[in-house]
Amino acid sequence: MASYSFISAIFLSNPVLFSRSPNRLQLLPRPLNTTTFYLSKSLSLHYKTPTTTTTSLSGTTHSHSTTSKILLFTKKLFFSSPLDSFFVFCTSVVLSFSLLLTNVDSASAFVVTPQRKLQTDELATVRLFQENTPSVVYITNLAARQDAFTLDVLEVPQGSGSGFVWDKDGHIVTNYHVIRGASDLKVTLADQSTYDANVVGFDQDKDVAVLRIKAPKDKLRPMPIGVSADLLVGQKVYAIGNPFGLDHTLTTGVISGLRREISSAATGRPIQDVIQTDAAINPGNSGGPLLDSSGSLIGINTAIYSPSGASTGVGFSIPVDTVNGIVDQIVKFGKVTRPILGIKFAPDQSVEQLGVSGVLVLDAPANGPAGKAGLLPTKRDAYGRLILGDIITSMNGKKVTNGSDLYRILDQCKVGDKVTVEVLRGDHKEKIPVTLEPKADES
Repeated sequence: MASYSFISAIFLSNPVLFSRSPNRLQLLPRPLNTTTFYLSKSLSLHYKTPTTTTTSLSGTTHSHSTTSKILLFTKKLFFSSPLDSFFVFCTSVVLSFSLLLTNVDSASAFVVTPQRKLQTDELATVRLFQENTPSVVYITNLAARQDAFTLDVLEVPQGSGSGFVWDKDGHIVTNYHVIRGASDLKVTLADQSTYDANVVGFDQDKDVAVLRIKAPKDKLRPMPIGVSADLLVGQKVYAIGNPFGLDHTLTTGVISGLRREISSAATGRPIQDVIQTDAAINPGNSGGPLLDSSGSLIGINTAIYSPSGASTGVGFSIPVDTVNGIVDQIVKFGKVTRPILGIKFAPDQSVEQLGVSGVLVLDAPANGPAGKAGLLPTKRDAYGRLILGDIITSMNGKKVTNGSDLYRILDQCKVGDKVTVEVLRGDHKEKIPVTLEPKADES
């Protein structure tokens, strides 16, 4: 079944587009008041059209269809010569078959949709996400709860977070506060396969934890490790995680600040040299990687500064240089051997109210490094009066004005180092040698 001739349809809607000359087909200008006629492949020579009646001068009545009028009109215009007839026939056949074989709407038959093209920076971001997503995991924290009615012990999710593959041995790195208080842990890889995870070790002071899963090596894709010592404010960064439980989400931003300081959520101990970024970090992003533009790891997303608990453009990441040393110790020894001075000290605000600068020793257990060296704690006399203990003003010649200074100096020391602690005792200063000892094991 053939469609109407394309040329015939055009003449029906706009008969002044073409004119017939003895030797050639001539294209005439289209009038401004003409209308556009859209073809539909459903029209055919066998389509029954309304019949019209005309009366000749002799009074004879003739009945013919619109189809016969169109064909007659076309024949009068084009079929005057064999060349014109052949041209019209070929054009009609080609266009008719093209309309029959093409399944498009009539109004959009001649609309060409341009191919979508991405800019260079967009392509780089898409490639970065696709290449690094297999390294990011989803961590579910399960806690044991006893049913109030049946007294059965059940495991219920109490939190979730992100993490990333560290090596082919199945080690997963995340934040400590993501796994804190868990009776069981589940790790879900990018292919949605889930594995039970065991805790290898953790560092509460730096909010870093290492897990291990028994997954096939071909499913484990370690995250490429970068360097955080040469970062610059303003360079682009990318955060991948599972915020609010949404699977593998990418946010972008820049480094807003360097060498920031935040407190560990577990111990309150300050974490130095933290990276500040405006890349959106929300609950569930914790433990996920912060990447540079080359796709290398430069930090672990760990905290946000927000009264509402959602991202407000101020997020913090632990630098990878700090994480690298911690993870290596945990993988090798199962724990971090960090030196301690063995004291409890007063809040910085209390010392400021006394009008002095330094760290006030509240307690120095006798079996600790400071107690063995002879540092004096704060105590009360027989009459209940408060007797201030030693106030640490410097260590190894470096000035100590608050607790953060003390921790910063200790982070640069090793277990077994002998340091010189200068204290203000009463109205005079003394220098006391102290041998640093490892921190007690944590359960």
